[in-house]
Amino acid sequence: MFKLWLALATVGCMAATVAIAWVFCRELMPLSRAIDRVGGVLGVVASWLVLLACVVSAGNATIRYMFSYSSNAWLELQWYMFAGMVLLGSAYTLKVNEHVRVDLFYGMVSDRTRHWIDLLGGAVFLLPMCIVMIWFTWPWFVQSWTLNEASNNAGGLIRWPVILLLPVGFVLILLQGISEMIKRAAALRGFHQHEYAYEKPLQ
Repeated sequence: MFKLWLALATVGCMAATVAIAWVFCRELMPLSRAIDRVGGVLGVVASWLVLLACVVSAGNATIRYMFSYSSNAWLELQWYMFAGMVLLGSAYTLKVNEHVRVDLFYGMVSDRTRHWIDLLGGAVFLLPMCIVMIWFTWPWFVQSWTLNEASNNAGGLIRWPVILLLPVGFVLILLQGISEMIKRAAALRGFHQHEYAYEKPLQ
């Protein structure tokens, strides 16, 4: 019985999200623009992390081969920055319409149908997935923070900052997903021209 109620509640939330985005899309456009600005800033941060990770990686390799010295902290810093690239950059990737899709059908339909796919897909797949991931990763971060968890490697870094990126990253994707749903609803109703057009893969 509980599973049935949970399923009905989930379907109700999805329908309510689509209805709110559809009915109030004009009023919600300032919220969408604010979310987009945050995503844009974090996209720049993620881009700089790519450069910094390359510099740290090259520095680690140079020092290891020239001076036979290696540091676990600097090695771990590389994958900390990689986590930042992915989890902070994912919302920006969604914003600029560059995320990976299954293009079998998406590439063959009209822009209006694509807007419907994005709107309904956001409600049915993206938002529930983000909520589930936030639900599961937040206690993991809290536990790591409470224990002041550190790397098992000698001289390694503390772990809770990189674990915090998990719930934060999914919150950002959730917010950007809401923004995209608002924009798709506004585009369907003629209030918005989507600035990042879909580009068909070169295959």
